[in-house]
Amino acid sequence: MENKEVLKEQNVEKSTRWKKMLKKFGIWGIVFFTVKGIITSTLIYFMGKNFWSIISGYFTGAAE
Repeated sequence: MENKEVLKEQNVEKSTRWKKMLKKFGIWGIVFFTVKGIITSTLIYFMGKNFWSIISGYFTGAAE
């Protein structure tokens, strides 16, 4: 009985958090932050993967 009440309160808390974010940023704000996060994650992944080759190429080109 007590567990059901706790779960119900957590669900209410989650839904109100989304409603607050939606009210604050709007639908397009949430879309913007989602797309921004995807692009940032992709850039971090690829930059981390090739980080040393990019840095060494930069310094080699700058030294010439």
